[in-house]
Amino acid sequence: MKDNKIVDKIRQLKKKRNAIILVHNYQPSEVQDIADFLGDSLGLSIQASKVNADVIVFCGVYFMAETAKILSPQKIVLIPDKNAGCPLADTITAQQLKELKSQHPRAKVLCYVNTPAEVKAEADYCCTSANAVGVVNKALKDEEEIIFVPDKYLAHYVSRKTNRNFIVWQGYCPVHANISVEEVKRQKLLHPSAVVLVHLECSPDVIELADEVLSTEGMCKYAKKSKAKEIIVGTEVGIIYRLEKENPYKKFYPLSERAICSNMKIISLEKVLLSLEEMKEEVTLPKEIILSAEESICRMLEFRD
Repeated sequence: MKDNKIVDKIRQLKKKRNAIILVHNYQPSEVQDIADFLGDSLGLSIQASKVNADVIVFCGVYFMAETAKILSPQKIVLIPDKNAGCPLADTITAQQLKELKSQHPRAKVLCYVNTPAEVKAEADYCCTSANAVGVVNKALKDEEEIIFVPDKYLAHYVSRKTNRNFIVWQGYCPVHANISVEEVKRQKLLHPSAVVLVHLECSPDVIELADEVLSTEGMCKYAKKSKAKEIIVGTEVGIIYRLEKENPYKKFYPLSERAICSNMKIISLEKVLLSLEEMKEEVTLPKEIILSAEESICRMLEFRD
């Protein structure tokens, strides 16, 4: 079956099921092309909660589909491949966070959105990479102790920006952590006129060499507004496709050709079609987890950047 036939079938089933397709910025290009909404994980979930649809097909990794379910509990949420996990999110469990909380009973918990639903349910606040500084400066400004989970590099960046010390979980995103200083220097030599953008999950040494440190949506906004004609992009390479489509007269270079999230690439058009045909794999969560996790997410939303 040709791809265009698959796309036609997806469109037909989408209409039949009253479904929308949410696609993360790191997804394969052909999956991005069928998106009703394309963006970062939280932005997509918020968008889905506002749309009149019965079914959400989330093309991303599992914690993202969970977040969509938390914010749209009345809707059916499907993920085309339930094995699409996130190594960063998997670095911490709810039990591990409970143990950490017991060691620091006075601390408030700030949890990155890149976490399982059960971890969000144990947190006081969630945050995105874009609004973590704002949450600390505003919502948590009077707290003496803050537990920050799970990304140690995001925690380091926010600590420097807020002049606060955190109790830090030692998780990290392998894709961003593996971007090296040598790669930044090499790309700067190859493209001396280019602006360097890097993700907040990168190591402090890489961040020091960047012109801008941004979330994925921040990178997309920057690319549109900036007068720069050449941009080096320090995050998962899948975002380059969107950047090029939205900014056809600008040049984009991946900071690292190795920056590939294999989990993001396992969703395909065929799997999206199967998901709609058979209504699988459905994401389900216990009601108490949904309610507790929703609290930490909703507390964060007033600081959404």
